[in-house]
Amino acid sequence: MVLRIAAGAVFIGFGPGKFIRHTAETNAFQRYGLPRPSEFAYAIGSLELVCGLLLVLGLLVRPAALALAGDMIGAIATGGRVDGGPVHLVLAPALLVVLLLLVRSGAGPWSLDTRLGQRRGGSGGKVFFPP
Repeated sequence: MVLRIAAGAVFIGFGPGKFIRHTAETNAFQRYGLPRPSEFAYAIGSLELVCGLLLVLGLLVRPAALALAGDMIGAIATGGRVDGGPVHLVLAPALLVVLLLLVRSGAGPWSLDTRLGQRRGGSGGKVFFPP
């Protein structure tokens, strides 16, 4: 639960920057060689905000963690390659490990996934991906 909430909080913290500092983020995405960098910045910001919130709530944790793991692979491959630095080469790999653990283990006992699974008599937090 702690890792899930901490990872979600990081993404909730970084996501708004794609909107608030949109020009700087667009320039960075352009430097990384991404297509349509302005749209890409909005898409990544939306992904980080929505999926980060899902992690904090413990809802649809496995699909959210999988999507954010892809985001971290992209951050390492683009920003890590071009800019380097602790965000892309330390934080992003650490988050990737946590996200892959969440994909494997699910939301945990204190989550909406678990509560909804118990109501349905089902998966106990293992929504979408069986063990």
